Amino acid sequence: MPDAMTTTMTLPVISAALAGIILILQQILMLATGTRRGKTGQGVGVAGDVELERLARRHGNLAENSGIFIASLALLGLLIGSGMTVQILALVFLVARLSHALGFSTLRGSHGKIDGENAPGSVLFVALRAGGATLTALSGIALGGFILVNVWGYLPF
Repeated sequence: MPDAMTTTMTLPVISAALAGIILILQQILMLATGTRRGKTGQGVGVAGDVELERLARRHGNLAENSGIFIASLALLGLLIGSGMTVQILALVFLVARLSHALGFSTLRGSHGKIDGENAPGSVLFVALRAGGATLTALSGIALGGFILVNVWGYLPF
């Protein structure tokens, strides 16, 4: 019989907290998209409705990026605990996703121009959107790197 070994595992509470916040944001964005679909009678697609396109893209982009990031952050948290690295990655990702959603909160942010003209405030909203996308990418690359560094010694090659 193998020797009993005591191990302790730190629960990925930072990832869970991030997941809770992102889930609430996701539902708010989904409701905004669904409300627009209800008002316009548009089921699938956007049928040239730039407002619906903006809402659907904002909602979909959050869904595309959040699941894999949160699952990966939880794995890192299981590997190294919920220390400063996990906390910083979670905070940067949250700021990135909030910035991106805010940038997409107006047509100025999603399309930059309204009726062919630069809309007032478009530079700010486009910057929020682009900055959020950039921070999302950078936090994901950093997270992937931290995971690889922490599992490297366990890999069978």
